[in-house]
Amino acid sequence: MRAFVFVSVVCAVITCASVARSAELQPFAWPVTCELGTTCFIQNYVDHDPSDKTLDFRCGHRTYDGHDGTDIRLPDLDVQRKGVEVVAAASGRVTHVRDGMDDVSVKVVGKAAITGRECGNGAVVEHGDGWSTQYCHMAKGSLGVKPGDSVRSGQALGLVGLSGNTEFPHLHFTVRHDGKIVDPFAEGAAKGECNSGRSLWQPTQGAVSNYPSTEIINAGFADRAVTMDEIETGEVKRSLPGSQSAAIVAYVRAIGLQADDEQALELRSPEGQVVAEYRAPKLPRDQAQYFISAGRKRAGSTWPVGSYRATFVLRRQGAEIARRSFQVDIAQ
Repeated sequence: MRAFVFVSVVCAVITCASVARSAELQPFAWPVTCELGTTCFIQNYVDHDPSDKTLDFRCGHRTYDGHDGTDIRLPDLDVQRKGVEVVAAASGRVTHVRDGMDDVSVKVVGKAAITGRECGNGAVVEHGDGWSTQYCHMAKGSLGVKPGDSVRSGQALGLVGLSGNTEFPHLHFTVRHDGKIVDPFAEGAAKGECNSGRSLWQPTQGAVSNYPSTEIINAGFADRAVTMDEIETGEVKRSLPGSQSAAIVAYVRAIGLQADDEQALELRSPEGQVVAEYRAPKLPRDQAQYFISAGRKRAGSTWPVGSYRATFVLRRQGAEIARRSFQVDIAQ
């Protein structure tokens, strides 16, 4: 979700400190202690289109209108509650900090409750020469720095949370130079341009250079019908099917889907027979996230023991662009 600037708020509201200028910006470390593409994912990039349309740095649409940062999301709230560190992308001095906001979806509290505090719990670090980084939606009570603190690249600032204007656990990471938004994937790119500019990330951040147009972020099984909220909270992971379960249901959630994408999910028995399958209608429009499921109710007294295997396939313009197979073992 969009994170609004809180650096301009007066010091009486948010504790702040000044910082000296330095000579040169260091390449950025990844600001979340996670494995990109496995334990965390980029939900949204910076929007490069100055109009009401969208354009990310690779000429795609993994963003939304006016988005001014990089949203690094976790798979679900279950992962967030275990604690995932947010770290300083570069050395500098902390100038602004906010803490104390609850970790709760804006869908629950409403936007009026967080007006003027859309960033949620967070921090701003200035790096000199007009450069700064902002970290939003962090966990309540997790901020371990205060204004005036010097931090080194990779030093912990706090934890990923669900505070402020957000519906899912993530870090909204914003880069500014002389007060202007900079895309860390494409520094120097002009407004409306894509496939240009330079990366500000450290060369060692290899996975950051990847640009999957679509990613699978959740896949698993349940003993009943599944909802998006249960996937988001992680509650679905506590409903694995057993031999006497009323049903076996496979589910997959993906992000970055496009209009006309085709999704199919098939569930097979230990003997390889099709137990259930679902072919979703073509998407009528781009979707930031989408989930499908396929399952069947138990017909006999128990489910046959063995490994039940599900396969998800996503096709775009007739070409397969994503596939995931996963299984669950049913014991006696």
